[in-house]
Amino acid sequence: MNAFDTHEVFNQATPFENVNLFACDPALIEALLREGGGAALQELDALGERLGRAETYALARLANIHTPELQQFDRAGRRIDEVLFHPAWHELMAMLVGAGAHASPWAAPGPGAQVARAAAYLLVGQVENGTQCPVTMTYASVPALRQALDLPQIAQRWLPKILSREYDPRSLPVEQKRGALVGMGMTEKQGGSDVRSNTTRAVPVPAAEAQALFGDEAGGAWRIVGHKWFFSAPQCDAHLILAQADEGGLSCFFLPRYLPDGSRNAIRVQRLKDKLGNRSNASSEVEFTHAYGWLVGQPGRGIPTILEMASHTRLDCVLGSTGIMRAALTQALHHARQRAVFGKPLAEQPLMQNVLADLALESEAATAFALRLARCFDEKDDPQQAMLARVLTPAGKYWICKRGPGFGFEAMEVLGGTGYVEEAPLARLYRELPVNSIWEGSGNVMCLDVLRAFGKSPAARDALAAELALAGDGDATFDGCRARLLADLDGPQTDEFGARQLSERIVLAVQAALLLRHAPPFVAQAFLQSRLAQAPGGAYGRLPAGTDCAAILARALREY
Repeated sequence: MNAFDTHEVFNQATPFENVNLFACDPALIEALLREGGGAALQELDALGERLGRAETYALARLANIHTPELQQFDRAGRRIDEVLFHPAWHELMAMLVGAGAHASPWAAPGPGAQVARAAAYLLVGQVENGTQCPVTMTYASVPALRQALDLPQIAQRWLPKILSREYDPRSLPVEQKRGALVGMGMTEKQGGSDVRSNTTRAVPVPAAEAQALFGDEAGGAWRIVGHKWFFSAPQCDAHLILAQADEGGLSCFFLPRYLPDGSRNAIRVQRLKDKLGNRSNASSEVEFTHAYGWLVGQPGRGIPTILEMASHTRLDCVLGSTGIMRAALTQALHHARQRAVFGKPLAEQPLMQNVLADLALESEAATAFALRLARCFDEKDDPQQAMLARVLTPAGKYWICKRGPGFGFEAMEVLGGTGYVEEAPLARLYRELPVNSIWEGSGNVMCLDVLRAFGKSPAARDALAAELALAGDGDATFDGCRARLLADLDGPQTDEFGARQLSERIVLAVQAALLLRHAPPFVAQAFLQSRLAQAPGGAYGRLPAGTDCAAILARALREY
């Protein structure tokens, strides 16, 4: 028995009584069909129906009320470093893994696979976000782990379990499990985003010692000593970390929780983090007391190895914020249509319509951008698409994730006091939004990465120009914005002081281009006039006179 054996049931008032989250979001469906084709529609429809049930929202609430607990020792005093979760967490994780959100593009690659997975991730983001962390890290680990295909202890034992759609929370050696998850640990106390200052050390295990310990799986074993100040999801079956190798410098290592001989690896969990949000998920501080790991990639090439993983986690930051914004918008729209003020529904009050329509524009533009970015990952073998992803991933992570907290607050304010109390989901959604901006590189790190992309290759500007050219030349506001942006991108990009503004302009231009091409004119024009003709501002409800708010709101949420 443990503290979470009692599965409580909450009756929570929600606008999602058996609603299909996928079917009631026309912008998501249109973007999915446009960017990834329709092969995944049936599976996404079923996922949306399941996620939209009231009982699934109850699971999300339970998983965040009953936060994880660290059990460092068993009853005999042996070190075990286990994390205990409420059963609701495991039900949600089984749903995500069963939907393939952790690995479907790698298990079944093909046209549109990344886009379909991104759409599933967006749906999940509307319900519960802590479970997305281990799912994201597992998804992002596969490209990195494929650099270690010559190591049988990774290629043969781990990849099939990682690609499995069976969620197996048991703490066992990987051979005994039906599925496996992978976490990561990069950040140290003294460095933060500056991972080059990491002090964790790795030394190769002498061949004779490794052979005695691990037999045929001895090759490539290293001994790890050090700490990680942020070690995400310690319950995962393995983690990718960075450590300073005595031979080569900063390198990437694969650390399993259980070693090939069946013993526990020496990964000591010091404590779980007491976080603002993402509370259903376990984040920790750990020490490696002569733990064993296996080199992934080449010695001294830890940063390039991790950067490929980071590009996928940053995509998920964009998707995660977009999903939460859609959930917050839905809550605000539902409330405004039910609430009567001064003799008519709140949703029919002109100023409230301005606010709600502005939020709806932000949500649709983020959705269009997120799935367009996912298509870049589908087409990574195309140099132009790969370069576009190189620019839009950090730019999108900066701007969309930065817009998230203000969006969540505005949606909460629509509800007033009802939104501020914990019985409604908006308080939890609001707390979730900052993490996607902070995790995997904060705003400044992302904007400097945008500058680096343009500084390293003129192909970055060419790829962006080609994407914007698809919108044509028929709109004066967009044409002027595009011309000024591309002119400013001519030549070296060295203005670090203005890097945030540049990143913002890039994302807004791409969003405007997508909406001009694919959204109804009343959506595209409202976006252009409120984001390009004037600065987007720090608050919502600034749409210009003449905006067709009623049409925007009808599109944002179908009647159900």
